[in-house]
Amino acid sequence: MFNNVELSASRGNINSCIEVAAQNGLGLEIMAFAFPDVLDGDYVDELKHYKDLLRNVQGPLTLHGPFLDMVSGSPDPRINAVCSSRYSHAIRIAAELGASQIVFHANFIGSLHNNFYREGWHKRNVEFWGPMAEYAHMHGVLIAMENMWEFDPNIIADLLTEVDHPSLRACLDVGHAHLFTDQSFVWEDWVTTMSPWLIEFHMNNNNGIIDEHHAFDWELGVLNYHDLLPRLRAQFPDAKFVLEIDRVEDMTDSLHYFTHQMA
Repeated sequence: MFNNVELSASRGNINSCIEVAAQNGLGLEIMAFAFPDVLDGDYVDELKHYKDLLRNVQGPLTLHGPFLDMVSGSPDPRINAVCSSRYSHAIRIAAELGASQIVFHANFIGSLHNNFYREGWHKRNVEFWGPMAEYAHMHGVLIAMENMWEFDPNIIADLLTEVDHPSLRACLDVGHAHLFTDQSFVWEDWVTTMSPWLIEFHMNNNNGIIDEHHAFDWELGVLNYHDLLPRLRAQFPDAKFVLEIDRVEDMTDSLHYFTHQMA
């Protein structure tokens, strides 16, 4: 019932997440190596520490890559060099940790709706992500590109179509899609448009205004996981379903949705 279900494990809750994962046969998405202080610190010892921590986790492992201030496909080559260095470093860590895939944000500036920016962003990111996908392929890792502020599912879909690399896939963040999508699109447009590449979902609940990471059944939540989850699990049975929820107890409380949707 919990196949391909993962908990989003931060540095602050990793031990509790491991305990819940071990009890329920869950996987983990590791957040620690997304942060610059880890990547620029003694990441080798941190990696050894995580390998030891994760030895009893039976479920799948994925990694959330660096995202703070990342602007892949920037017009500034120095910014691009930083992004490339961060991403390639995280890919190597994912491979050494035994993670099958790594999540990176698409980094489109969602407040810019003009065609000039969108066309330039697309061209530059095709040039950026093609080599990065090949680098991930060389290390046996899949990249899952996550939507954040993108207001149109075609922004990412057009990029993935043109890059056309088997190691560049997609992660659909359910909360982000509901919060930031233009009113001319509906939720189903994201699923339909992104379906050829979807290998992962990030799931939580929010109030429809702020990107919060609450339990599925949060009383102020606007997302109906009783409806969403069964349909997504049926359509994408091999995808990873990551509970990207802040509190471990809220992740635990949300697990019954997977039990019920299998009934």
